[in-house]
Amino acid sequence: MTAVLARLAGRRTARFAVLLAVLFSGAVLGLQGSAPEARVVGGLPASAESARAAALQQQLPGARTEPAVVVVSRGGQPLSAEDEAAVARAVEGLTDLATAGPVVPPALSPDRTAALAVVPLTADTADAEVAATVDELRERLRTLPGDLDAHVTGPAGFTTDIGRVFDGADVTLLAATAAVVAVLLLVTYRSPLLWLVPLAVVGTGDRVAAGLLVIVDRSTGLSFDPSTTGITSVLVFGAGTNYALLLIARYREELRREPDRHLAMRRALRSAGPAILASASTVILSLLTLLAADLGSNRDLGIAGAIGVATALAYGLLVLPAALVLFDRWLFWPFVPRVGSPDPTRTGGWSKVAALVRRRPAVVAAGSLALLAVLATGTAGLSVGLAQTEQFRERPESLRGQEVLARAFPAGTAEPLAVLTTNAAADAVARTAGATAGIAAARTGPRAGEAPGDVVQVDAVPEAAAGTEESDRTIARLRAALDEADPGALVGGATATTYDTEQVAARDQRVVAPLVLGVVTVVLLLLLRSVVAALALVATVVVSFAAALGASRWIFDALFGFPALDASVPLIAFLFLVALGVDYNIFLTTRAREEALASGTREGMATALAVTGGVITSAGVLLAAVFAVLGVLPLIALTQTGVVVGVGVLLDTLLVRSVLVPAIVTLLGRWTWWPSRLARRAPALHHRVEQHQDQQDRDERHRPQEPAPAALRAPRTGEDPSS
Repeated sequence: MTAVLARLAGRRTARFAVLLAVLFSGAVLGLQGSAPEARVVGGLPASAESARAAALQQQLPGARTEPAVVVVSRGGQPLSAEDEAAVARAVEGLTDLATAGPVVPPALSPDRTAALAVVPLTADTADAEVAATVDELRERLRTLPGDLDAHVTGPAGFTTDIGRVFDGADVTLLAATAAVVAVLLLVTYRSPLLWLVPLAVVGTGDRVAAGLLVIVDRSTGLSFDPSTTGITSVLVFGAGTNYALLLIARYREELRREPDRHLAMRRALRSAGPAILASASTVILSLLTLLAADLGSNRDLGIAGAIGVATALAYGLLVLPAALVLFDRWLFWPFVPRVGSPDPTRTGGWSKVAALVRRRPAVVAAGSLALLAVLATGTAGLSVGLAQTEQFRERPESLRGQEVLARAFPAGTAEPLAVLTTNAAADAVARTAGATAGIAAARTGPRAGEAPGDVVQVDAVPEAAAGTEESDRTIARLRAALDEADPGALVGGATATTYDTEQVAARDQRVVAPLVLGVVTVVLLLLLRSVVAALALVATVVVSFAAALGASRWIFDALFGFPALDASVPLIAFLFLVALGVDYNIFLTTRAREEALASGTREGMATALAVTGGVITSAGVLLAAVFAVLGVLPLIALTQTGVVVGVGVLLDTLLVRSVLVPAIVTLLGRWTWWPSRLARRAPALHHRVEQHQDQQDRDERHRPQEPAPAALRAPRTGEDPSS
């Protein structure tokens, strides 16, 4: 496979490969057209109780209603008679905006500190139409006296504010990610020219991946919401840049040995290609394990992420090598690699780290594991699950309105639990619900008909806000109590959907996490042909994940004050950290195995750490920074994902890959590679195969060459290479 890829570095094929990539990219971007309307999806399975309740609700009159809840208060002070009259007039002026029924007149809270009214909107209209109506509601409510505060909250308000989070998010995220990558590439290469090539290739790959997602979105039943596309973009930039760093580092190394840049690139592809292919395959297969998830948003992320990483791999191994060899060595100016020039990676700082690890492997391994164990203690007592009002880093109007409502009314007033039962059991269900601890009130709602078996809805108002632990306990108690009153009763509504989503997310974590570990283990077994190495590497990334989660918990508590971890974060962070963390171990151990063929396992690992230390560290820092860019969006879940993955990648890069894994390999020696033949034989020279593979390349080098264009010609001695 890599031999085939190496042919793309040939003189004739490089230009053709770049031209083909330009045409393909243009075709994808042209076919995608305009992106579909941004929407946030959850995707509960049809078997979930709240999903079954929602299906029954479609039989009820007014089922397709998304209420906008208006809450008016005066800073916690009781409303006067004049205030009540002003609120009544303002609510009456909203009648023409109600599209799914009459406006519910204002109701005062028991302490008279707040008034509540409901404007029913049609739920099956586009989110943009709902948002426009909510904006109009908020504009009209500004006519109230200045000392009265009016907020539009409820399902329609939250839908609008979540949509606002993603307004222009793709542009913001892309700009921030590209800027971070550009700065870090410039710092890494210390060249005013070289960084432009990988950035252009990876950036094009990102836009092609985005276009492919739009095409898949339109041609299938999948729904890629803005958070999914945002994470995918981060994956493309992070993975694509990592592949570029590894390939260019090996290309630079070969340019110090080989005068022909085309042959140097072919050697670099043969050496780095297998590691890059294995790395990308690990991430892609790990993402595809999300197809076993029940939550639709998880499955969509798996498919979108796999498409993104596959695109990054294609542009990294097919387009980037061809683009690089279009230019001569001056592309690396001012640090141009010359034939015979010393390789600073073998005598740099990482060679000293390698020497330290080799001298004291037991102490280094014990110290690393102790540090990871201390960090992992942060997971003790970690709370998982955010309330609906805790989803935002900022406080939009719907959130402020919900807080006012929770102080004056039962917190679940705006979004009561919908209990679906039959006419025959409705009275018993209403009594049981009203008597359940945590339910403030229960009343019979809309009916589908008058026959005993027709569907009827009982509205149960919980005392706690949606997504809180008390709300979850209330739902569990209510469902258990209804098993006796009506075994066929279903508890649904937005609050129950939040609860079921958390339960399904926990189930997905129990199912998908072992699959990810299995996939990673199999890939390592096939790549390294060693049971010992595969199991050791998998164990290190699992320990690293626990340490990253614990360290992130302290960051969340100390810097952000987050109340809990979003339910979606543990699984997504685990998947990314295991798959991406193994990436760096793959880059290191494949080079160590290559060096071990010539100089033995311990010396081979020391050499591998010395020559890959700089590039892998740069790749890890860059990937961590790219994931941190998710924090530009004000959703807590995305911020938490970015922080956990970023911390985990830094731990993998700076501690696990650079210290712990080399120490373990040094302790195990040649038994690292058991049961492969490398564990049983002495070191041997391994250059003969490479020389045989390169024979045809040398022959091609001596063929007559057509003059290179002036723009691509290497500078003569004394000539300014930037001219």
